[in-house]
Amino acid sequence: MRFILIVISLMMSSVSFAQPSSADVYGKLPSKSLMRISPNGQFIAYRDVNDGRDLMLVTDLVAKKIIAAVDVSKVKPTNAYFLGNNKLIMVASSNTRLGGYVGRHNVSIAYAYNFESKKLVQLLTPGKGIHLGQTDVGRIVGVSDDKKYAYMTAYRDAGSFNLFRVNTDRKGNPLTHKRGTSDTIDFFVGKSGKVLARERYHQKDNIHRIDALINDKWVEIFKEEVEIRTKGFDGITPDEKSLVMRISVGGRWAYHTMSLADGKISAPLFSHADKDVESFITDINRVVHGVRYSGFKPTYDFFDETLNARMRGLAVALPNNTFTISDYTPDWKSMVFYLDGEASSGDYLMYHDGSIELIAPARPEIARNNIHPINEYSFKARDGLVIPSLITMPVNKEAKNLPAIMLPHGGPESYDKIEFDWLAQYFANEGYVVIQPQFRGSKGFGFQHLQRGRGEWGKKMQDDLTDAVTELANRGVIDKSRVCIVGASYGGYAALAGAAFTPDLYKCAVSINGVSDINRMLRSDRKTYGRHHWVVSYWDKVIKNGEFDSDYLDTISPINFAKQIKAPVLLVHGKRDKVVKLVQSEIMEDALEEADKTVTFLELNKGDHNLSSESNRIKALNEIGKFVKKHI
Repeated sequence: MRFILIVISLMMSSVSFAQPSSADVYGKLPSKSLMRISPNGQFIAYRDVNDGRDLMLVTDLVAKKIIAAVDVSKVKPTNAYFLGNNKLIMVASSNTRLGGYVGRHNVSIAYAYNFESKKLVQLLTPGKGIHLGQTDVGRIVGVSDDKKYAYMTAYRDAGSFNLFRVNTDRKGNPLTHKRGTSDTIDFFVGKSGKVLARERYHQKDNIHRIDALINDKWVEIFKEEVEIRTKGFDGITPDEKSLVMRISVGGRWAYHTMSLADGKISAPLFSHADKDVESFITDINRVVHGVRYSGFKPTYDFFDETLNARMRGLAVALPNNTFTISDYTPDWKSMVFYLDGEASSGDYLMYHDGSIELIAPARPEIARNNIHPINEYSFKARDGLVIPSLITMPVNKEAKNLPAIMLPHGGPESYDKIEFDWLAQYFANEGYVVIQPQFRGSKGFGFQHLQRGRGEWGKKMQDDLTDAVTELANRGVIDKSRVCIVGASYGGYAALAGAAFTPDLYKCAVSINGVSDINRMLRSDRKTYGRHHWVVSYWDKVIKNGEFDSDYLDTISPINFAKQIKAPVLLVHGKRDKVVKLVQSEIMEDALEEADKTVTFLELNKGDHNLSSESNRIKALNEIGKFVKKHI
């Protein structure tokens, strides 16, 4: 009870007064992010984006002052964590050119920042001791006991994927810690840098393997032939005798272990009747402490029952909020949580010794009473399938005949959560009901729900969106004559498909980095990855379900149905989008103009797939807001 009262008091005391809000406010990046705590619990590090600055700050909680700051405006970190008590690892992704390779590429790089010596060291650099033509060189799979060395994976050359030992204190070429093979994709490392196992996957032969290092020799303990890997290996057990893996059990993903001695797979240790194991809670050496389950609100399960009780207490205290573990000390006495949901646009909280306090709001510009409520509900699609859904309602509006935004998520094999969705919250702030159905093909709601989306792009997946509009209109919540569809990535495809295949349903459509021509997308992927790559096999199953030819793909590509579209269309696309190429919107604009349709195209200079630039996000949101307001 004391714990619950502390949490409630905290949230009530931090309520703000109402203030004007706009696209400029909702489109801003969080001013605080990547909140991390040092192993001894004395230091907090976080990314601070304010007044044109982009800094990584380190605060001493005992002295109550900032002790270090590093300008990260050029590297823009996407992840960070402490390496010991005086060093911070920052992982950044940048869009850049690689010498000898055509075009621009998204390159992931890790940096070590010693905030005592103020030295910043890039850990791996393509072309310096490793192969130049690779983009993922920011991944650390383990560290030495003294925290001086990081163990990182990369290609030494085009044919050898190795494990390297990298000095985190100074620049220099990495040392090969263990050689791999051309089909090696991961290594597992124990204490003192001991190599335990490697994971392999051969793209052409579709052979997935685990080799254990036994008496200094590689021994194959697992082998499976599969086009797309069905087992995930994500960590090690504390005794270093087993790997931690995920397997689908009865349509649900569950936690298992695989013995490194003989490959024996355990019975499920963590599983849930109506949730999937989404990820593992691991330390810097990937030792697993527990699991995170999927769902509209993430839930956790730990080996330590004290931790389970702590998470249950949070859920009871604030039942309509989402608690995500941001970081923790090795002894778990201190934990940093990220809170969002009811009356929160994102807050970092610190738990320590039974009490909890607010560290900082992520978006202080947005008043708590300007956070629009997110509610769960479900409905039956026309074929009887139950579709779990979220609906965001504008505050102080009666749920009766309101204009609405259909907001399908990307992926499509992802799902929405009860969290601060900047796009959904912006629309709700403008007075629209925001509908987010977890249409068939969405993950997080079981294997069968996911599988029902196979081969249903533009068909039953689209019907689920239509049925959501119809159901809410029949209940009198929304005005069916005032609905627009807005989406990004796959959601952008769904927006164009909605305009093309249900032309009388939507008053306008907004596609953000969306696909218009599926055949063209798949040809591009085959050229990029090679026809044997798992990405190509994945799309073949997800989109075509392995049964249809290119003529079928033409029938579900919105670009071929521009003449059917009645609603005005806004296309938004980043020029540096490496996931969905800019040409997908360029050719859609041409098709709509040729069909004499109303189309607007906003190209975002230096824009990426996730609108991660604040200036681009605000620019796009302003244009989207004006467009929707004009046509709805």
